[in-house]
Amino acid sequence: VESPESLGAPADNGFRLQETRTMNAKDVFKSTIEMTHGITKGYLSDMSDADLMVRTSPAANHIAWQLGHLIASEHHFLTGLGQPVKALPDGFAEAHSKEAATSDDPKKFFKKEQYLALMGSMHDATLAAMAKTPDADLDKPGPAEMKEYAPTIGSVFNLIGLHEMMHSGQIVAIRRKLGKPVMF
Repeated sequence: VESPESLGAPADNGFRLQETRTMNAKDVFKSTIEMTHGITKGYLSDMSDADLMVRTSPAANHIAWQLGHLIASEHHFLTGLGQPVKALPDGFAEAHSKEAATSDDPKKFFKKEQYLALMGSMHDATLAAMAKTPDADLDKPGPAEMKEYAPTIGSVFNLIGLHEMMHSGQIVAIRRKLGKPVMF
């Protein structure tokens, strides 16, 4: 069983506090985002591009769609907060929309390494946006369109890590279907 650190999660992921500082909300959000991304990368480490197209059942989403959905969602969350973020590739959001979730055509999706690069870039943008957001602003209202599930700016940042963790759990079921080894 590998540790999150061995798969790219930072060694100091916020759970080991430094003696001179108290953990704050942004530390928790950052820790969740980084740890979750390390876990996701671990789950994907021994998977092929073809494995990303496997579904646990006909109605379940395959990993390629889920990864694209996570990237497009994080982009949407950041732009909703008015944060500068690099544009997604042309047609990316549409290729990973709810309407596209039923497609099993691998030509309509990206390769694993492309998803991982885009996720890394998106997380870097999130962490940069969070670092420049004053702590006092975390309690301010989030985007009006997100008020039902992320009513504050802080809850939007929190959602980014939690959303990926939820989808990582779905990857586990596909790993089991493929006979991949248990991780973590």
